Amino acid sequence: MHTVLLIMDVLVAISLVGLILIQQGKGADVGAAFGSGASQTVFGSQGSASFLTRATAVLAVLFFSISLALAYLSGQHIEKKSVTDIIAPITAPATLLPKAPMNGTTPAPAVPAQAPPAPADVPQ
Repeated sequence: MHTVLLIMDVLVAISLVGLILIQQGKGADVGAAFGSGASQTVFGSQGSASFLTRATAVLAVLFFSISLALAYLSGQHIEKKSVTDIIAPITAPATLLPKAPMNGTTPAPAVPAQAPPAPADVPQ
């Protein structure tokens, strides 16, 4: 449904742009007003709306309606995922983890039982 509406929205937008570009602008009759007297006003007389004007209005309403429907549909599929759910948990080997005592006190750092042996006489 989402893909069909998206394709329709793109097609309506392209046809709306094309329809607007083929229409004659209201300022096209300005030259006639200042020399030839063919027009009664500066921007020409506005009669009833032409077919192109009505088609432009229909396409504009259709474009906005489809765009609102797409916005509504895209807001309905919100998935709440946490970043920690996506990333696999990192586990350390059990030998590297410090063992905490059961009484809640912090463990003392490990101290070697004996000092390392002194280096032997090195022949020079």
